[in-house]
Amino acid sequence: MVPNDQSERPHPGAAFGIPSGASGEEVVDAVFGDGVDRGGLERLHAQDRGEESDAGIDPDLLPYLQAADAPEGVSLADVREADRAREQAAADAQAENLAALRTLVAASLLSGGDPERLDALLAEVDEEAGDEDDWEPVLPDTPPGALGAGPRDALDASPAGAHAAALRVAAAQVEVSARMRAVEAEILSRAPEHRVQPSLERVEAVLDLLGNPERAYRTVHITGTNGKTSTARMTERLLAATGLRTGRFTSPHLATVRERIALDGEPVSEEGFIAAWEDVRPYVEMVDERSAATGGVRMSFFEVLTVMALAAFADYPVDVAVVEVGMGGQWDATNVVRSQVEVITPIGLDHRAWLGDTIEEIATTKAGIVKDGATLVTSLQPRAAQEAIARAAAAHDVVWRRELDPESEYAGQPGAGELSVASRQLAVGGQLVTLATAAAVYEDVFIPLHGSYQAHNALLALAAVEAVMGGRALPATVVQDGLASATSPGRLEVLRSSPTVLVDAAHNPHGVAALVEAVEEVFGLRHLVAVTAVMADKDVEGVLAELEPACDAVVCVPMDSPRALDVEDLAAVAREVFGPERVRTAQTLAQGVEQAVTLSEGHDAPLTASGVLIVGSVVLAAQARELLGRP
Repeated sequence: MVPNDQSERPHPGAAFGIPSGASGEEVVDAVFGDGVDRGGLERLHAQDRGEESDAGIDPDLLPYLQAADAPEGVSLADVREADRAREQAAADAQAENLAALRTLVAASLLSGGDPERLDALLAEVDEEAGDEDDWEPVLPDTPPGALGAGPRDALDASPAGAHAAALRVAAAQVEVSARMRAVEAEILSRAPEHRVQPSLERVEAVLDLLGNPERAYRTVHITGTNGKTSTARMTERLLAATGLRTGRFTSPHLATVRERIALDGEPVSEEGFIAAWEDVRPYVEMVDERSAATGGVRMSFFEVLTVMALAAFADYPVDVAVVEVGMGGQWDATNVVRSQVEVITPIGLDHRAWLGDTIEEIATTKAGIVKDGATLVTSLQPRAAQEAIARAAAAHDVVWRRELDPESEYAGQPGAGELSVASRQLAVGGQLVTLATAAAVYEDVFIPLHGSYQAHNALLALAAVEAVMGGRALPATVVQDGLASATSPGRLEVLRSSPTVLVDAAHNPHGVAALVEAVEEVFGLRHLVAVTAVMADKDVEGVLAELEPACDAVVCVPMDSPRALDVEDLAAVAREVFGPERVRTAQTLAQGVEQAVTLSEGHDAPLTASGVLIVGSVVLAAQARELLGRP
């Protein structure tokens, strides 16, 4: 039972047998008996102050002894509060001195320090700290371990510590990778990019909610039928060689969806991809709800990735973004950018279900990316495409840099801004080219990519970067370094030798025709066997017709895509083009490659004269690269 009356409360020290109102001597007598030395109280006070004492007094008793020795009317609580105040004041004074010391140490180490003041403070701290001389100054905002090995650093330096650190890193990475898979699955649950939803409204709405991050940097926007990705990659490398921070958005991907969003030439990290999604997700969901309320659809996979890329570029931040169109141009999700430079690569018949059945229709849609007052860079085009592009150029009052046929009616006209590949020759690992633009002639530039079309892609990239830099000629070192560092995975890529196994993402007759020409020029193979799989919506007969003159046989294989044409259906078309005796089928890509290798080697010719070409789809190229161990 708790006493209700003050008189009923036990007085402090009662538990130790200390009488109420006892003096200091009486307290000592009560605890230790009458025989205790009367100097004991002073020794207790000394011990309380941290001074040396031989009295074995229980520390719990010290407050009572101090209270008993205090003036009349001073309680135990008062004594305790005074002790706490004194200790806090001492701690505050020391902390103030140490803070000042740290500041001065930092200043002295950096510049302008006052040595005299520093010495005075050191002496002051030494006086107060006594024997506690193991304090180490740490510069403000200096990461732990930067000035020497701390406890964790020492632990991690040992074999056991290093192992533990590696386990921590691995565990964190597993968690990140698991989250990455979950995010990718969430985005992939949306409509795929081939299920086109022609509209810019959803992407524009999200970007408006985000504060229009796409306006925070300059943009090069690239469209066309073939060569878009290679041109984008070379453009980005040239920009990087000038010292600019770059972003690159391309599609589709080969190994990981992160390839689509590149920062300074490297795919965005898993952490970066996750962060980009988390940043935009609330706004994507908001726009999804608005769309659903009016009977519309959710944002598609490609629309979401476009928003993520444009936001990530602003967050990084980049100086220039190179953005490749997904499909078409006018209504493509990427056409929300306010590009300063537009590039149109060669136009051919592809995606006819969405873009039209004629070159003119397709070119008109692709020319929809042209913006008022921009610089337009175009490749050599079919006449119908050139006319459609010319109308767009005139309507938007652009500066037009164009590659022209010498026989063209436009060739040689003043102000035409002509571009040309002046010369090219094969070189080890690529080709040596001379490129002429409106600003300069760049001689003997090495490009580590095969095929004449890559020389023309490099020309477009060079003209685009000149436009970004104000139309001026680029330093020779920038051009040399930028193009020499260019890569284009899955584009006439050598996966193995003896026999040569090549892979290319060409998937339409125009692209395959250029590919076959490059294979013949670069590799000079006497015997070539194609391994192919094609999307059902492509010009299958046209693709096979371009392969037939160059190949001894074709092996039809399955492809991991719901859009893929069935193997037997593909083989039926192939037999019409190649003849029944030159067509094989396989149940897997691995079996197909093995069959093709056997067929290519079944001739009285050196292995170096035989080869296998895996072609027909970006998806097939990705699977082939994975099968043969390419990252």
